[in-house]
Amino acid sequence: MATAPDQDGDETRLRRAVTGRLLFLFILGDVLGAGVYALVGEIAGEVGGAVWLPMLVALVLALLTAASFAELVTKYPRAGGSAVFAQRAFRSPLISFLVGYCMLAAGVTSAAGLSLAFGGDYLSVFLDVPAVPAAIVFLVLIGLLNARGIQESVRANVVMTVVEVSGLVLVVILGALVLGRGDGDVGRVTEFPEGVSVTTGVLAAALLAYYSFVGFEVSANVAEEVRDVRRVYPRALFGALLVAGVVYVLVGLAASIVLPPQDLAGSSGPLLEVVQAADAGIPDELFSAVALIAVANGALLTMIMASRLVFGMAEQGLLPRPLATVLPNRRTPWVAIVVTTVVAIALTLTGDLGELANTVVLLLLLVFLSTNIAVLVLRRDEVAADHFRVWSIIPVLAIGSCVLLLWQQEAGIWLRAGILLAVGIVLYLVAQAPWWRATPEDPADDEEPVATAS
Repeated sequence: MATAPDQDGDETRLRRAVTGRLLFLFILGDVLGAGVYALVGEIAGEVGGAVWLPMLVALVLALLTAASFAELVTKYPRAGGSAVFAQRAFRSPLISFLVGYCMLAAGVTSAAGLSLAFGGDYLSVFLDVPAVPAAIVFLVLIGLLNARGIQESVRANVVMTVVEVSGLVLVVILGALVLGRGDGDVGRVTEFPEGVSVTTGVLAAALLAYYSFVGFEVSANVAEEVRDVRRVYPRALFGALLVAGVVYVLVGLAASIVLPPQDLAGSSGPLLEVVQAADAGIPDELFSAVALIAVANGALLTMIMASRLVFGMAEQGLLPRPLATVLPNRRTPWVAIVVTTVVAIALTLTGDLGELANTVVLLLLLVFLSTNIAVLVLRRDEVAADHFRVWSIIPVLAIGSCVLLLWQQEAGIWLRAGILLAVGIVLYLVAQAPWWRATPEDPADDEEPVATAS
């Protein structure tokens, strides 16, 4: 398929349909996902009432790595994200493949976990169906929306982001309401559990809170579909993370004011507990619906990332060329969408939400470590276009933060991730076989040029 320079001066086979405002909401929607709706209780178990503090620490750690993404995305605005950065920096197809594979495995695994969450207790408030069949139907619907088009997907994200943010804002308002009528306890927000040091507790909780901030890296994989990407990407990225951080800190404060930490820690739906304790007449069904929308939004954006990553890796020759096939009219990577959806469906049969979520965090930290190293290595590669540039100390600090968080992971999680990486190496070797390699007669190269959509 032929490529042609677009209004940004870059050649692309994908349609540039994402504005800066849509990109901001895209990132915000992916960061403000299902994590915070479930993790407040886990964090309270580590730090007591000081839930807001690890949220703030996790925000700072996320911003360090986000700065590296801002530089590399505006320097090399191509689909593929971290895999493309690794290829340019390390000049090793195997390293590039493993970075992309970690990102892909994390994304699809996350979507599988979110689909199980969607089919679980929140859905049972409305419909009593088995979780796995509900998760499979959910993933198929997400795949169909993804295939329809990036513009339709991010517009759906706008609606869902507004809903999920409204749910978190509701928690903050209820916290203020409880405090205003004299029922809350402000003193709890600085209380730590007895026998737990502040440093140890905050660090352990920050690892949990960090999961609530991951998702910003997804935006690197749609850079090829963003208008004026070099100008709008840093603003959208940092703006979305800061807004998410403020919301998370306020939610942590509100939760601790309304409920004792032991009540939060003992609940799998801590924010629903906050809504119930506030006793403001908010129906359980309403907040459950908001949580379902939050989960759906996270899954949609994650599957957009995964399919675009497969597309980018196929274009780089790291995966079979047919995976880069796009729909002629919609200009979406439909083969990549089908494959990632099928894999996500298979993963729903292999583990529970907790196991899948823990594996996601470790895999993404490996990706972030690679990207933070790459931004320093690629300083020697000058490009003609103006782009965002971060102070060199920031990637160095980001590398340290990734190592610190990786050190906190348990041996069982390392074992599970190691098995996934071993599978990735096998897939890479298979992809190098002659029958997997693209040839000039590959149907993907024989397609007629796609007309630019108006």
